[in-house]
Amino acid sequence: MTFAAPITLQGEHATLEPLAVWHAAELSDAACDGELHQLWYTPVPTPDGMPAEIQRRLGLQATGSMLPFTVRNAAGKAVGMTTYMNIDRINKRVEIGSTWTATSAQRGPLNTQCKLLLLT
Repeated sequence: MTFAAPITLQGEHATLEPLAVWHAAELSDAACDGELHQLWYTPVPTPDGMPAEIQRRLGLQATGSMLPFTVRNAAGKAVGMTTYMNIDRINKRVEIGSTWTATSAQRGPLNTQCKLLLLT
């Protein structure tokens, strides 16, 4: 895989597709599932702030430092976001992070599969 090239990763329980501005409404709904945007210990965008967060992540993608994904469940519903971040092309290393998942999609196989897709 070319470092930081947009790609769709698909598994049985989750699909990671390149983040796009038109995902804002779906992701806003996902952030409202469990009112994740009100958590104090992790930054999840507010529904109104979702377009700006998407633009921020896409801006980082344009610089080559992030590759953001929309997380979809097996039914194709957008349920969160995850990223390759702090991309270091010279040392061929990335971090996986800036991840959040709708409450209804937690405590199941989805996030585990997301991480497996990102690591393989």
